[in-house]
Amino acid sequence: MSDGQRTATGLAALDAVTIDGYGTLLTIHDPIGHLDRELRARGVSLPRGAIERGFSAEADYYVQAKLAAKDADGLAALRADCARVFLEAAGADLDPVEFAAALVYEFEALPGVPDALARLTARGLALAVVADWDYSLHEHLKNHGLGHYFATVVTSAEVGAAKPSPAPFLAALDRLGVEPARALHVGDHAKDEEGAAAAGMHFAPAPLAEAVQQWLK
Repeated sequence: MSDGQRTATGLAALDAVTIDGYGTLLTIHDPIGHLDRELRARGVSLPRGAIERGFSAEADYYVQAKLAAKDADGLAALRADCARVFLEAAGADLDPVEFAAALVYEFEALPGVPDALARLTARGLALAVVADWDYSLHEHLKNHGLGHYFATVVTSAEVGAAKPSPAPFLAALDRLGVEPARALHVGDHAKDEEGAAAAGMHFAPAPLAEAVQQWLK
């Protein structure tokens, strides 16, 4: 869709908006500081570089393994595996199963997100989350007061397919009862744009507040 078409039709051309999770709605708050505190609470002091190395290795592993965490049991197993990867890369001799609780990171809503969601809701649009995330996303949205905005939340773990597969997008649209051509996806990654296109949807890049402002023109 061209910019001219977009600004001419705007949100009137839409029945629904789907929104990415990490990097568009939420982000991790100070993960290195969080891990440092969790390590120190267990009597382990590591250089910041070691913690950063562990976090990077754990994050890479999570991206590859997250589809297994489609329920509470799968999430617990994933966190234990991620803890093992982190501890090995950081050089910390701790029990991965016990340290798994430390990988419940602190998240925060990105600037402008609550207001943007309220504006979309006020326009009568159906909202959904389509995220490459695990089972825990539902709890994070609820904890940050965002869950009530969404008619449905679709994670890659739940459908067994990650972006840029169109499967998570189509699952959300099916639940909403909306045709792809009447839906917009907002995300912060090339996989968001590719997946939305594969599903036949419109796309707008994050930040969410800026995307909403452009479509309100």
